[in-house]
Amino acid sequence: MTTQISAERILQLLAASVLLLIVLLFGFLMWFALPVFFNPQTSVLSLHWQPEQGQFGIVAMIVGSGLLGLLALLLAFPIALGITGFCLLPRYRRPARFIRALIRLMAGIPTVVYGLAAVFLLVPLIRETFRTGSGFSLISATLVIVLLILPVMVMMLDSQCRPLAKELRMVSASLGFSDLQTLYHLVLPNARRAMASAALLGFGRAIGDTLLPLMLAGNAPQLPDSVFDSVRTLTAHIGLVLATENDSAMYNSLFAAGLLLLTISVLVTLLIRYMTSSAKATTEGSES
Repeated sequence: MTTQISAERILQLLAASVLLLIVLLFGFLMWFALPVFFNPQTSVLSLHWQPEQGQFGIVAMIVGSGLLGLLALLLAFPIALGITGFCLLPRYRRPARFIRALIRLMAGIPTVVYGLAAVFLLVPLIRETFRTGSGFSLISATLVIVLLILPVMVMMLDSQCRPLAKELRMVSASLGFSDLQTLYHLVLPNARRAMASAALLGFGRAIGDTLLPLMLAGNAPQLPDSVFDSVRTLTAHIGLVLATENDSAMYNSLFAAGLLLLTISVLVTLLIRYMTSSAKATTEGSES
């Protein structure tokens, strides 16, 4: 009993320490970011990033991050849903094991490997195929980000849908449903929260990655007219400026970008936690 209480106290202390670190991080960023937001001479809420002319707007980078995250999510989510559904079908049990192992392997591949392969394979392919731009573009970064977020989305969907499919097996058998009908009419409609959580997790992972946009998106601080134009994301922007500037108006604008990124990440995490806890409460209520 004493050991259990001690373990609980240790976990509580660790949780409190993490919460305190997050609060301190928010406080640190706000301390440096708020003066930047309210300084009329270095407005960061504009479309123009021209430091030599005193313009430090990061709106184009915010739009670039949002477009990259949304496009990657729109491409990756149907694929993740299809892979999950395929693995749930009983007649494909053997290939499903191989696919799950491959997905876990993909989740462990460093992003620099994806980026390096894309620089030498994907970028020239897009440049030569569409004959527009340099190939370092929004679409190049998006396609590789899809590979990055696909494993985490599939693993979340599979972890939620597989137990649900087992629970509904008797119900589907009593209704005379086939495997596909069970998937379409029973499993997926009851896994909406899991799908929303997977989508949020994938979106957060996409806008939070630094290396792939830095290597593949072209890093042009502009609003793109098409998916073949170069863009710059907030994460790549922070990496680029940190490598070249220190203690300047350009450098100070990074705190605003960091505060926005941290806020988005925390909101996405809170939404996922809320959906997960709501799903658990609904399941416990239905069982009782």
